[in-house]
Amino acid sequence: MTTTTGEFFKVVIVGHVDHGKSTLIGRLLHDTGTIPPDKLETIRQACADAGQPFEYAYITDQIREERLQGITLDTTQIFFRSARRDYVIIDAPGHREFLKHMITGASQAEGAMLVIDAREGVREQTRRHACLLAFLGLRAPVIVVNKMDLMDFHEDAYIAICREITELFSTLDLTAAAPIPIAAATGDNVAAPSDHLRWYAGPTLLEALDTLPKPAPLTDAPLRLPVQDIYHVNGMRIAIGQLASGRIADGDCLRLLPGEGEVTVTSLHEFGRERHAAECGENVGLALAGDVAVRRGQVIAARDAVLPTVTREVYGALCWLADAPLEREEPLTFRCATQEAPCRVTRIAQRMDSASLLFCEEDAPQLYETEIGQVVIATERPVIIESFARTPALGRFVLERRGTIVAGGVVIC
Repeated sequence: MTTTTGEFFKVVIVGHVDHGKSTLIGRLLHDTGTIPPDKLETIRQACADAGQPFEYAYITDQIREERLQGITLDTTQIFFRSARRDYVIIDAPGHREFLKHMITGASQAEGAMLVIDAREGVREQTRRHACLLAFLGLRAPVIVVNKMDLMDFHEDAYIAICREITELFSTLDLTAAAPIPIAAATGDNVAAPSDHLRWYAGPTLLEALDTLPKPAPLTDAPLRLPVQDIYHVNGMRIAIGQLASGRIADGDCLRLLPGEGEVTVTSLHEFGRERHAAECGENVGLALAGDVAVRRGQVIAARDAVLPTVTREVYGALCWLADAPLEREEPLTFRCATQEAPCRVTRIAQRMDSASLLFCEEDAPQLYETEIGQVVIATERPVIIESFARTPALGRFVLERRGTIVAGGVVIC
């Protein structure tokens, strides 16, 4: 019986190209009854008309085509439902040139699946994706050993992959339960146990997903609300934004950062409807009283709690995404939540190859494509930040070069 609550659990799926992500997504949609029978029959008929055998990857491709017509390839969000809860699969392309989209997708995720081909084992993109999952705080991904049918479901092939994963994860300080052996093409051990895998005593993939814990909301943390915009309505000054953490209510006296200003909430609004309170994750408008000016990019914070850091110097770890290397002191733009500030990277303390996981250089003059660097960023004006572990919205940033995103990073402090 379905017992879902309507709240989506977001899972990013990553893996080396051709390791079977699309087939696995299509199989999950089919085996959970998410894909309507008429649509499935349409895809089967289209394959027959083209003289091609039906593959479950075509289900995923059809969804991508419907959602991305005329749009540059990006992460795709695909919905399905188990007996326990509703899911959003964030499908992050596996090609090297789409790494920035993978980072964008993974940064929204609450859990992760890392897909590995049983024939090929851990490859360059497998290591890179594992590194980026650790980088983004997704430290307990579900490991899926796919295409076991092509290895005749032999346990030895599975054990060999487990050894590779153990070695990789120990390097990255990642943790995971035993990898899940499956064959997405045939459905073995995806949503139901398989007779071909009698030697395996663990959960199916769907059971493993259903046991992933949902991160605790930051409702009980101190209030953080990045200001997105200011509206003036019927004589009221209304600050619009999403609560990154904490709660807010009528009458609250709050700090406005940067600076020493204070504002008082006279009322809360949501699409013209008056509210009296809101909490983490909600988008609200705050009617504010106070003499200080309020602008986009400021952060409204609880007055009687530890405040976030206001600084012109950010210590971070970032993944460089551009063809042309990062040069120290080159002009860039720092973006964090709703904040934007001109900046320069003044120090590249370390650079690491995200595929080999080897440190290449200390105090480096440059950082190259797909490398991860520990850096110091100097901003022209104060920015409000916190560690990614404490408040993700104020601990995640991107760097732009002439309007193009060239790096994604997290605050470390």
